[in-house]
Amino acid sequence: MNKNFDYSLVDNVLEEYEYKQSAIIAILQSLQEHYHYLPKEIFPRIAEKLGVSEARIYSVATFYENFSLEPKGKYIIKVCDGTACHVRKSIPILEKLREELELSDNKVTTDDLMFTVETVSCLGACGLAPALTVNDKVHPAMTPEKASELIKELKEAE
Repeated sequence: MNKNFDYSLVDNVLEEYEYKQSAIIAILQSLQEHYHYLPKEIFPRIAEKLGVSEARIYSVATFYENFSLEPKGKYIIKVCDGTACHVRKSIPILEKLREELELSDNKVTTDDLMFTVETVSCLGACGLAPALTVNDKVHPAMTPEKASELIKELKEAE
């Protein structure tokens, strides 16, 4: 275990779920909500406290797409590339965001951990296409210009 890592949050969450093995998903969700990803340091601690293998905890974390083992930004931007958004030109929006934030297919989070840009298959906002979300808040009828303005506003808010 990492002596420099503060395990108090992990311990509090485990206690909240009464150290139940059946609560692994809920425990990981709570921890990801705090850290914005699942730090590698938490796996041995959870395994030890729940009395399960580290591999079991890791397999749950890697099975579900909502969990991330990589740090994510404060603002998680999800660009829809479902059919409705795609035909209404969501890709130029994605390209504009990546250009402005110096991101790519391989690099999805800014170095300062302020922004993460991801694509999703559907946001369920087809009537508002093209759409994107920032931390789950839907922004409808997007254009590359509106996306650029949104990034500017988020930066200024900081």
